Amino acid sequence: MGMSQEQIGLLISSVMLCSGVATLIQSTFGSRLPIIQGVSFSFIAAFFAIIGTVKEEGGSSAEMMQYIAGAVIVGAVIEIVIGFSGLFGKLRQVLSPVVVGPVIMLIGLALFQHGAPKAGTDWLISGSTMALIILFSLVLARGNRFFRLFPILSALLVVVGLCWVLTSAGFYEQGDASAVDTSAVASSPWLRTEFGEIVFPWGMPKWHLGFAVAVLAGYMASMIESFGDYHACSQMAGGGDPSPEQISRGIGCEGIGCLLTGVLGGFSSTSYSENIGLVGLTKVGSRYVVQIAAVLLIAVGFLGKFGALAAAIPGPVVGGLYCVMFGLISAVGVQQLAKCDLQSDRNLLIAGFSLFMGLSVPSYFASLASAEQLLPGQTLAMYQPTAEVWLSQLPSSVQGVVLSIGSTGMAVAAVIGLLLDNLIPGSRAERGLEEIES
Repeated sequence: MGMSQEQIGLLISSVMLCSGVATLIQSTFGSRLPIIQGVSFSFIAAFFAIIGTVKEEGGSSAEMMQYIAGAVIVGAVIEIVIGFSGLFGKLRQVLSPVVVGPVIMLIGLALFQHGAPKAGTDWLISGSTMALIILFSLVLARGNRFFRLFPILSALLVVVGLCWVLTSAGFYEQGDASAVDTSAVASSPWLRTEFGEIVFPWGMPKWHLGFAVAVLAGYMASMIESFGDYHACSQMAGGGDPSPEQISRGIGCEGIGCLLTGVLGGFSSTSYSENIGLVGLTKVGSRYVVQIAAVLLIAVGFLGKFGALAAAIPGPVVGGLYCVMFGLISAVGVQQLAKCDLQSDRNLLIAGFSLFMGLSVPSYFASLASAEQLLPGQTLAMYQPTAEVWLSQLPSSVQGVVLSIGSTGMAVAAVIGLLLDNLIPGSRAERGLEEIES
């Protein structure tokens, strides 16, 4: 978007504030699960399309955020209606472990490009992070309460502290992947106190039908992802599968959180898979802990210096965290799939096919055209002459919807698994539904 450093700082603080507010609503009134709300990958394609269009028309970064806010608010209202109507919660009756298992697996597997590539910028630091997490959470935690409660935080502090010492000693120079750069902290304000910096910080929202349709596709993918997250988080916390009412409240309150993010200047929020991995590693499944975290997020959303400090964590450390946590989430999907009859060829074919297509279809759509190129009023055929005729002849707004869904592995796996599992004959016991109900 071409933002200045000051605008980037404002955006980071706004996103933290939005995350805290949405998390507090979700953990208190929504699903009531120990789950953090934050910015979703599902909306990136739609946001890039908005940015590209506004930039083409000579708009500023603030104007881009105004259009994003307008589209986010429209989609949030629709998500609220879908959630509190109970429609999404009733899907639990037709979503068996054959469907949910691959979707949860893809929540972790679909983020593979953020693991080793980020960790590979410095394997010494990222490898130390992974080794310490495993050591603290699986070995030392057995006989030490501190490491049982804080394995991730302990590993993070040790490795970041090491990076800071090596940077101070000159081993890492500024610009190196593992260097700790705190220069932005000094120039950041302590508190955000002005009303205009908190409510509609980019100006009043602007509306565009094409933008709203594109972002709505992101909401569809986000809701499906959240459905899987609720199951994974509830399983991790030892609560079994969430009830239909719990799922409906979760989706509805997620919509309320997104509505408020449009007001507070952030991006659309959804349940955070990283937090689910933390629940599994720390064995801390209390929603009260997450509510405290939400209050802290709201507090740091008003602290400009905290955002700059958090941004100073070296990339290889984050990459090491990703490798451990995303893998654990995928393993929870395997655990969910094991509830169905894995001796059934029917179940193996449906689960395997939906899992593979959830990985492969997004690659296919990525080869057609990039999100930055697809603009309202233009077609994929302009950028990719070899695109299938059926896709290139669709209206541009519909192309955006298809591209957003097809680019999200969780949505692809959910749609394919849902159709096959409910169209191909199979007993409730075979599909694992009786075990869920019990």
